[in-house]
Amino acid sequence: MASAMKNLISRRNFLQSSTLAAASAALVSATHAPAQVLPASGKPSPVRLGLASYTFRNFTRAQLIGFMKQLNVLDLNAKDVKDHLPMDPALEAAALADYAAAGIKLHAAGAIYFPKDDEADIRSKFEYCKRAGIGVIVAGDPTPESLKWIEKFVKEYDIRIAIHNHGPEDKFFPSPFDVLKVVKDMDPRIGLCIDVGHAARANANLVEAIVATGPRLYDVHVKDLTSFASRESQVAVGEGILPFREMFEALIKIDYKGFVDLEYEIHADDPMPGVIESFAFMRGVLDGMGYLTKTAS
Repeated sequence: MASAMKNLISRRNFLQSSTLAAASAALVSATHAPAQVLPASGKPSPVRLGLASYTFRNFTRAQLIGFMKQLNVLDLNAKDVKDHLPMDPALEAAALADYAAAGIKLHAAGAIYFPKDDEADIRSKFEYCKRAGIGVIVAGDPTPESLKWIEKFVKEYDIRIAIHNHGPEDKFFPSPFDVLKVVKDMDPRIGLCIDVGHAARANANLVEAIVATGPRLYDVHVKDLTSFASRESQVAVGEGILPFREMFEALIKIDYKGFVDLEYEIHADDPMPGVIESFAFMRGVLDGMGYLTKTAS
């Protein structure tokens, strides 16, 4: 009896040991098995994500390029801040060479300000963008008097102007609808850059503004807010209350061909965590809409 019991226990131990060994072998095999390549589903996103260099205004061009590579974003709305895109022709050429070497493409410049009725000053800003091969000037707070020169140079240089709305503090263009009232009968190359955060603070319905702007929409600056009443309520995109899915749907509806540029204005000395979160959220929204989002455009 004792011998039989001993044999039973030994057999049980053997079976348990064998089962554990088989499980371990399967686990090792699975761990070292080649990764499966899953077929892509969906179609490429029609919404292209870019970056406004003002986001990294406290950092040099070299640092900006490093951040963009980390983000896998290669499309830039450059601004004359730090050494991102200087107005001086020689310094501008050096910046353009650095961007080209890094594979970064400049699709817009600005915001560039037009505070006075000065033909020579306005021409110099068009020359600046012509040298850079940039097709869109994001114009900040142009005065009504400057618009006649802006329209003249839009025709001469064939460079589009996207007037940027700046919210309730902007005495000329607080809302995209205020821009539309002024430009609707001007050359069609004069249009808008809708800043969705500032527009929301000006009580503009963002979806309606995108649809109403239609073919005159040449750039979009995005940020997020937790309160439409407070400029200081900006947060990383996705943490606030702006309707990003609905805005993306509206952009697709109007067949928007420009860029959606993240302009993250908070945490100027350490913006990268919020910038990473913002791009991840926007890509996630587009993925959820059934689009493939590339990590670089």
